[in-house]
Amino acid sequence: MAALTPASVKAIARLRAYRPPPTQYYNLPLTRRAAVLILLFADRAGDLRVVLTMRASTLKTYAGQAALPGGKADSLSETPFDTARREAYEEIGLPLSDAKLPPPFRIEHLCQLPANLARTELGVRPCVAFLSANPTPASSSTATGYPSATVPSIEGTLIPRLDPKEVAAVFTAPFRNFLRKADELPRRSSSASAEQGPGVEPAGLPAEWYRGGWTDWHESRWRMHNFYVPVAGQTVTKPRPKISRPSPPEEADPLDGLTRFRVFGMTARILVDAARVAYDEEPEFEHNSHFGDEDMIGWLLKIGRLTERKGEKDELTRDHLRKAAKI
Repeated sequence: MAALTPASVKAIARLRAYRPPPTQYYNLPLTRRAAVLILLFADRAGDLRVVLTMRASTLKTYAGQAALPGGKADSLSETPFDTARREAYEEIGLPLSDAKLPPPFRIEHLCQLPANLARTELGVRPCVAFLSANPTPASSSTATGYPSATVPSIEGTLIPRLDPKEVAAVFTAPFRNFLRKADELPRRSSSASAEQGPGVEPAGLPAEWYRGGWTDWHESRWRMHNFYVPVAGQTVTKPRPKISRPSPPEEADPLDGLTRFRVFGMTARILVDAARVAYDEEPEFEHNSHFGDEDMIGWLLKIGRLTERKGEKDELTRDHLRKAAKI
């Protein structure tokens, strides 16, 4: 793992110093609490990348979609970071403590971002962490405090152990690029082979990095981001097949042959906001200026929404939202 670039050093420092506004997360009942992990690490050039998953196609919600590792809280005493770390362990095998990480790696909890309201009416707290090499004495370190000697790559050392019931694949994306309208690097020339780079896409998939548009949601105008992350030139980890007696042939993997994975919805918005904080700059594309949904969660709590249990007739309506916005 290379030493961090100056821009990456500053990004980590800003995230470490970030203090979010008061949150409504702890006013939510347990059944409405969730957290996700924004796990950052330095690539071989010293730029920051973020770990993402493709959800299993068998899940009841957001099946087959890109997501950050995460899920629902187990108890009221569990912090959002504890929830995010536990879920990352269950989904991709990320160890729960530094002592169980292969040396010389460690994980630093940098900050938490404002809670987002998912379409399933969960309050989702993003937790940002940095996976790095352990510091060494100043005499043998770079200015960033990390070893100047060659350190094993994250992808090559921390091979995820995926839960096939929840995760279909693990991949990574360039973190700063969630502020950009185009790929971070010029697209390489390519043939039809996915192994030669992200230049050629299967029919029907866009070849560019970003597409976006405005939509109405919760009585507000919302920018919907769609990022198409090149994966042909990186390691995409999938669940290992179990060795057992012969079984019926499985259906074809819908991810096979794709050279880009689509990241959109709340996951995309969280990554845009995290990158805005980290790099202290605004995106090249149009976006919502506020971070998270703390105000909206507060309004809905005041009118009696987001209760412990959600009934079949408890769907959020425009009348609910208009009433909440007036409080």
